[in-house]
Amino acid sequence: MRTATVERNTRETRIRGKVVLEGTGRYDVATGIGFLDHMLEQLSRHSLIDLELRAEGDLHIDFHHTTEDTGYVVGEAVSRALGDRKGIRRWGDALVPMDETLTRVALDCSNRPYLVWKVNFSKPKLGDMDTELFKEWFQAFAQSAGVTLHVENLYGENNHHIVESCFKGLARALRQAVEIDPRQSGAVPSTKGTLGGTL
Repeated sequence: MRTATVERNTRETRIRGKVVLEGTGRYDVATGIGFLDHMLEQLSRHSLIDLELRAEGDLHIDFHHTTEDTGYVVGEAVSRALGDRKGIRRWGDALVPMDETLTRVALDCSNRPYLVWKVNFSKPKLGDMDTELFKEWFQAFAQSAGVTLHVENLYGENNHHIVESCFKGLARALRQAVEIDPRQSGAVPSTKGTLGGTL
């Protein structure tokens, strides 16, 4: 079982997260931000990665630190659970429709963090949450998970659908990428013999 637990404690947030890559999509999430909880539940359910997450943050200021730091914690937990990344399929992609919205997500568990974010919103807020914070979450996740991550909303009108399709796309792509490939279960999927650094 590939699993990891990560704790992050700063003056701004206190977060504990656990992932199980060979999970069933079970989740137990409480960040204090209802919409973020909903997105993380979608991530767990559709990736089949079990996720436990507890966060306490300076929500009296705004949602920025808690949102960003949960991205760091979930990403670091995924990276630790992957270990040396031997045997993984490495790449994953998804094209996710949600009513009028269509979003494409592609990722490489390369241990080279990078985010391409081509997602625009028509409003600055989604409920109480600033829509600009979703990029911050994905940036933090990509950085700490060690993934090259491309997220592109091809079209859409409803901001809720746009965000949710991004998280579901990440879930489906991540599910593919972290799976063990039975044809190379003991090998790192790289001609270098290791993942990270330059191509």
